[in-house]
Amino acid sequence: METLRVGVAEPDPPFNSTREGTHDDGGLDIDLMHALGEKVGATVEFILYSGADFDGIFDGIGSKYDCVAAGTTVTPEREKKAAFLPPYLISGQALAVDTRRLPRVTSVEDLEGLTIGVQQGNTSQPIAERLVADGKAGGVRLYGYGAIHDALADLSTGGCDAIMKLAPVLTELVRPLPGVEVVQRGITVEDIAVAVGRGDQALLGRLTVAQAELEADGTLQAIRRKWLGNPYADQKLGAL
Repeated sequence: METLRVGVAEPDPPFNSTREGTHDDGGLDIDLMHALGEKVGATVEFILYSGADFDGIFDGIGSKYDCVAAGTTVTPEREKKAAFLPPYLISGQALAVDTRRLPRVTSVEDLEGLTIGVQQGNTSQPIAERLVADGKAGGVRLYGYGAIHDALADLSTGGCDAIMKLAPVLTELVRPLPGVEVVQRGITVEDIAVAVGRGDQALLGRLTVAQAELEADGTLQAIRRKWLGNPYADQKLGAL
């Protein structure tokens, strides 16, 4: 049987497991790729990307893995490196702070003079940098992709003042942290999709048809409901 190699990045709940190097906890992307694999008659192998810059994950398509499923936003720059299936999710950036330390911060409009923590290569990075350029925030602190827990800890110590990240992920990451809350969602509108090699039109076509079938037969809605609490593709404001 064919093996479909899938690049993933962790920690990225609810898209994949929170336990680094394993996928025992599953996740939206894990369930989606298993369902796609079943549709196209392939077993699925997940391969962990460990680079500090998330955008580097696309460099492994075609060599280390066949596709990427990592809660991945479609952007013009990424489309130069990869081809994307139709989006299986529409979401957006969210903002989290330690409300005990910064109770006045309820949106990006309250960040003047404050430092925003983002993961290097995430779509939150240019948004945060634009806020600084416009004088609406004091600075940006970049964290390696795997250092998100360090960033979250820094919210309480003052290492950074706010974190910006895709809403479903940020909501899950802050859930166990006393005082840390998501204070704003829907900062952006982003299409989330599976990426394949730009030259692999055969795989792109097979997975596109398979995903459409999963949407039509209700499987994809059930996966979104399981992991997001809402079956619909449009999750801009978040359901959690």
